[in-house]
Amino acid sequence: MNILIVGLGSIAKKHINALQLLKIDAKLFALRSTQNAIKTSGIENIYTVDEFSILFDFVIISNPTHLHYPYIKKFAELGVPLFIEKPFVHTLDKINELLRLIQKKNIVTYVACNLRFHPCITFLKSKLDLKLLKINEVNIYCGSYLPGWRPGKDYKTIYSANADMGGGVHLDLFHELDYATWLFGLPAKSHSVLRNVSSLNINAIDYANYILEYESFTTSIILNYFRKKAKREIEIVFEDKTWTIDLINHSIKDDNESVLFEAKGFDIQETYNLQLDYFINCLKQSKLPMNNINESADTLNILLKNGEKIKK
Repeated sequence: MNILIVGLGSIAKKHINALQLLKIDAKLFALRSTQNAIKTSGIENIYTVDEFSILFDFVIISNPTHLHYPYIKKFAELGVPLFIEKPFVHTLDKINELLRLIQKKNIVTYVACNLRFHPCITFLKSKLDLKLLKINEVNIYCGSYLPGWRPGKDYKTIYSANADMGGGVHLDLFHELDYATWLFGLPAKSHSVLRNVSSLNINAIDYANYILEYESFTTSIILNYFRKKAKREIEIVFEDKTWTIDLINHSIKDDNESVLFEAKGFDIQETYNLQLDYFINCLKQSKLPMNNINESADTLNILLKNGEKIKK
C-alpha cells in the first residue's frame, strides 16, 4: 500500500503513529514544498504530483485547513481516495464545484473526525440509536486555553489565532458540531453567535455558540479558546434523568454521580488508530465510509452559516 501525506504537522504525526501502531504494510510518502525539507524517518519525500509514477492507495490531507482546497481538487482529478483532516475547507467559496468534481469522479472520501471513535461517543451512539430515551435538552461545551496549546510559542502567530490562515475556535473544535449531527441528526433550524472580543485579542473567532433546533428538543454548543481549565462535556437531559459525558476523563455519569460507563486508561491516540483502521477497511471492502465529504458538507454549512446553501 502506498500512502501520500500532505502536511507533516502535529496532526499528521498522529496519523503516522496510527499507521505504525496498526502495523499497516505501507510505504509512506510526504509531499514537500522545497527540496531542502527536513526528512522524516520512514517517509520518502516527493516534490510534485504532476508527473509522479507512483499509484497511491490514498492521500492523507493534513496541511492547514486554508490550504486543503487545491489538494483535494488535484487528487480528486487524479482519482485518488482522500482521507481529509477536519474541516475539509474553511469557507463555502467554490465548495459546490468541489462536491460536483468528487461526485463526477466517484472519489472515496472521509473527513477525519476522530472523536467519533471515542469510547464515550460510541457508547452514547449505541444507546441513542435504540430510540428508547426521550431527550428534552442537550448542552455541549468545549473550552480550552489557546496560549497553552503550544508552550514556548507566541499563540498569536499560530494558525488557530489567525482568520486568514483558517483559524478560529469553530474550525478547530469542529468535532463538537460533527458528533452532535452524528448522534442527533441534522437540525431543522440552526442559529449561531461567533465572536472574538475576549482578552486573547486575536482576529480569529474565539467564542462560538450554536443553537440547533430539533423537532422535540434543542441542542446548545458552546466553544471557546480562553478557558484555562479545559472542559469538554456533553449534558443530555432526558425525560427522567440526566447524563453527563466527560470526554476528557472518558466517563459517563448520571444525576447521582453513578458511573454508567468509563474507559479507564484510555489514550486519545487510540481514536486515531481506530479511525485509520476503519478507513482502510472501507477501501479494502469497497464500502462507502461514514462522514464522506458530502455528509460533512451539511455540517460545514451549519458551522459557517452565512446564508449560502450548499447545492448538491
